[in-house]
Amino acid sequence: MKIVLVYPEIPQNTGSIGRTCVALDLELILIKPYGFSLDERKVSRSGTRYWGDVALSEYDTWEAFLEARCPTHDQLYFFEEDGQESFYNPIYREDAYLIFGRESSGLPHQILRGMEDRIFHIPMRNNAVKSLNLSNAATAAIYQALRAQFQS
Repeated sequence: MKIVLVYPEIPQNTGSIGRTCVALDLELILIKPYGFSLDERKVSRSGTRYWGDVALSEYDTWEAFLEARCPTHDQLYFFEEDGQESFYNPIYREDAYLIFGRESSGLPHQILRGMEDRIFHIPMRNNAVKSLNLSNAATAAIYQALRAQFQS
């Protein structure tokens, strides 16, 4: 299972997600452009001493990622606040790509086009909250996706 951040903007979120990836032996894939430099202390501070242990891959564009990895349609799980299905519903593949967009605007429409059946939301009880912090949302989705592996 792999975590993909498309155009991340906030270094602390990326660092925190990287730390979660280390804890769970997951690869972190970053799609450029970023809203920060990976050299920033904020990234490593959020990932604490684990940032150096992140299995990190970077791609200049979404298209470069697709060309290099060649994921199938059913390997892709996109997370957006307006996803048609709850993130509790799918059975996640072990070779899944869990994909999250930038903090300010989510995933670009051109990436989501034709993927409507692969877009999931994280349920919230209070409609006053539009979305969760990216790091919190990614961690929740990661653990939900891995749930079956922890139950055995």
